[in-house]
Amino acid sequence: MALVTGASSGIGRAAAIRLAEGGAHVVAIGRRANRISELGGTPLTADLTIEAERTRIVDETVAAHGRLDILVNAAGILVPGSIENTTLAAWDQTMDINLRATFHLMSLAVPHLAAQRGNIVNVSSVTGLRSFPGILAYSISKAALDQLTRCAALELASRYVRVNAVNPGVVVTEAHVSGGMEPSRYQDFLERSRSTHPLGRVAQPEEIADLIAFLASDRASWITGVTYSIDGGRALTCAR
Repeated sequence: MALVTGASSGIGRAAAIRLAEGGAHVVAIGRRANRISELGGTPLTADLTIEAERTRIVDETVAAHGRLDILVNAAGILVPGSIENTTLAAWDQTMDINLRATFHLMSLAVPHLAAQRGNIVNVSSVTGLRSFPGILAYSISKAALDQLTRCAALELASRYVRVNAVNPGVVVTEAHVSGGMEPSRYQDFLERSRSTHPLGRVAQPEEIADLIAFLASDRASWITGVTYSIDGGRALTCAR
């Protein structure tokens, strides 16, 4: 039984599909009912900025299925901005969705995951490992998410709950456009990103989903506390 947030699009959607293909029953969480209903499994619409909604989705998942084995935290937003022009509202919104909601879902899920010796996979970013200009709040939220992953992994190891994160480079998703980037600029950004990733291309969500599925599986039973780069070598380079 896997609960996947951010399943309406991008990495979350790909992860929900990949886990289902691997035999898991997936509870897909998203804001767009039409997008998550296409995935099969159990679709649940929710606004993760609302505390009661986070509690509800965990409670409904366990009530309906009797267990929780995997939690994938893929929901997130990317709002551009620097130290000079990131507004407090944008900062708070980013931290609320990318960090606070994830922390709360993890804490709510722990008793159920411990009962199954389950695990958590958080979707972080290369920006959690390296500094890049123009995405200040997003980068800091992901760096904090990486530390949350490590701390939780250490604390939950005695209860046999593994906690890991994936740190993608640029992936073709809706995140940048949803954050306000013009579609034409986004295409230019993707083209330029071919030169900033040593392997010479950007990724598709399915590639990240494959790693998520591996970390969530018994094949990764000796892995915990890892922030796993999957970025075409991007974290090895200097900002450019």
